[in-house]
Amino acid sequence: MALSIGQKAGWGLADMGVVVFVVVKQLLILAFMTNYLGVPIQLAGAVTTGVLIFDIITDPLVGYLSDRTNSRFGRRAPWMFVGALVLVAGMIGVFAVPESLALPATLAWVVGFFVMATVGFTMVAIPYGAMAGEITQDPRERSGLVAWRMGFASIGILLGGAVIPVLAGDTRAGQMMAVVMVAPLIVGAIWLSIFATRNAPKIMLPSSVSPMTMMKHVFSNGPFVVLTILYGVMTMAIAMITAGLPFAALYLILDSGTTMLSGMASGLGVLSTMFAAFVVGAILSQAIWVLLSARMGKQGALILGLMAYIGLLYWLYLALPSVNVTAIAGMFLLAGMANGSYQQIPWAMYPDLMDVTRAQTGEAIEGAFSAVWLFGQKAANAVAPFILSLILGAYGWQETTQGSIPQTDEALGALQVSITLVPAVVLGLSILGLILFYGPKAKRMLTHA
Repeated sequence: MALSIGQKAGWGLADMGVVVFVVVKQLLILAFMTNYLGVPIQLAGAVTTGVLIFDIITDPLVGYLSDRTNSRFGRRAPWMFVGALVLVAGMIGVFAVPESLALPATLAWVVGFFVMATVGFTMVAIPYGAMAGEITQDPRERSGLVAWRMGFASIGILLGGAVIPVLAGDTRAGQMMAVVMVAPLIVGAIWLSIFATRNAPKIMLPSSVSPMTMMKHVFSNGPFVVLTILYGVMTMAIAMITAGLPFAALYLILDSGTTMLSGMASGLGVLSTMFAAFVVGAILSQAIWVLLSARMGKQGALILGLMAYIGLLYWLYLALPSVNVTAIAGMFLLAGMANGSYQQIPWAMYPDLMDVTRAQTGEAIEGAFSAVWLFGQKAANAVAPFILSLILGAYGWQETTQGSIPQTDEALGALQVSITLVPAVVLGLSILGLILFYGPKAKRMLTHA
């Protein structure tokens, strides 16, 4: 039975709420600790990485429990409903650090609430990802389904990356106010998604296999494992850009006040302007990537998108530092279109591989697959800020409690390379992996399925 437009859009809506938190996590927390709490950047990077590594440990547990959940609402909805509340409570707590606390107590506070937020995120994200394998088994319909998801995800990126910085301003108190204001949006998007998909096809019968058997089935799917690793590699490149962008907006992308978008940059801020351009590009590209996936195959379309991304990153490296905010925004618009391939296509690829395991074993263990899939992304998101902090720290980056201070030319050069050339090389490695390792394995599996 084909999904209705309402069900497709309803499923995609949840990702708008999820992505708002992801952007806050990637974009603001490292900069918040360094720019407003006075935490040295290498220590802040270690804290961020440590929490996200802990979060990785919870993924298999939530995936297993989700597959075995038995309720009249299905296996996924109860986890998403409760997880949304846990997520926003932890997110607000991270930015509600009392100013009277000393540095050790401040770090303990941030870590505690950050752990809470990431556990809530896991409770939502893993069951949500598992639904893509339950509500349709049609590969072409799945591409359209994921396009809805990524369209709403792009709106979430806009809210998280463009609107939140405007709400937050340049003050510590503003950061707290901003996350409080978007918390109802996160919960509302997830809960409305649950309601909109209440009648969509779902597998009600809980899985009966043990955790070890679940993992054995997942890891016996070779193409899925390779794709998970490669998507993690891609995510690490994107996460380095995201973590470094707040610093770039302060130090590398300035506004001369004489270009077409100068008024927008003055009103919204440089960071918000760049994110707005990026998101517009991502939204515009979703239908394009669905069409190219149908004509070229999903792998071919993904490689094309990543190659375009690499070219744009090199172009951006040559253009920075810049006082032409309009030209840089144009580059971010094109980068958003290239990023649409990364956002959409792998999420439509991995459920196709998951279908093969279900057909071979008879086990509906979408939660286990979703847990392993998210593991690669979370590992990358944990490592990327730490790598960025190590690079900047090695070149003398200075922390502050004032928002920004003068940095050395060496530190600024390291930032420029870290958000352009380094991610470009990482994306190049992922292309090689798709061609040399994933493609042959996937062809053999799907041919014999």
